[in-house]
Amino acid sequence: MSASPPDSSAPTPAPTTAPLPSSAAGHGPGSAPVRVLLVDDDALVRAGLRLMLGGDCGIEIVAEASDGSQVAALVDQYAPHVVLMDIRMPTMDGLAATEELRRRPQSPEVIILTTFNADEHVLRALRAGAAGFVLKDTPPAELVAAVLRVAEGDPVLSPAVTQQLIEHVAGAGTDPRRGRAQELLTRLNDREREVAVAVGRGKSNAEIAAALFLSVPTVKTHVSRILTKLGLNNRVQVALLTHDAGLLDP
Repeated sequence: MSASPPDSSAPTPAPTTAPLPSSAAGHGPGSAPVRVLLVDDDALVRAGLRLMLGGDCGIEIVAEASDGSQVAALVDQYAPHVVLMDIRMPTMDGLAATEELRRRPQSPEVIILTTFNADEHVLRALRAGAAGFVLKDTPPAELVAAVLRVAEGDPVLSPAVTQQLIEHVAGAGTDPRRGRAQELLTRLNDREREVAVAVGRGKSNAEIAAALFLSVPTVKTHVSRILTKLGLNNRVQVALLTHDAGLLDP
């Protein structure tokens, strides 16, 4: 099935990825909706997602795609804030499409759709810059919450899921990424390193602030600097990097 926007008569946005309006953060009355692109080769899955994300929940489905090869053009045309991306598709899978998107400036956030909690393809998508993943049987309210959280810059991985993914990697034995990860982390000062380890352990900004006797805004500043210094996209990648470096070992 070819990609099709929900309303062909709607005006085409400018060919850039629109920044999330600041008013969208609260998702209250009058807030600008979070623009979402659905990508799945199963038309029934897309229909179900459209149903779950429809209504007055602060989300607008701006377009759909049935394959990863269609994603870049639709992002240019419809400027979504978030892409819900199936991991397995016939021509270009979600992993390749995510890697392609996250190499672009001002790319939208990506949430991986999957049927597996701990899967090598999911892990690679997270390393490429996906903001998290949701299972295809996720309840509607949780799916809506995940999309809104990612649009605001937060990952959708609980500490338990992060630990599960880390254990999945650890089961493969010595990770050849360790040396590179340790070298990257030398770019951080001592405080930033402490914050990075706390992020790796799945701590929230408030929890990090309490543990390190900092304010929440200061923690946010440290996290932003960590991402900039390490060339990373989000907290998920920080967690994976600290694991690779051996900083989360018992």
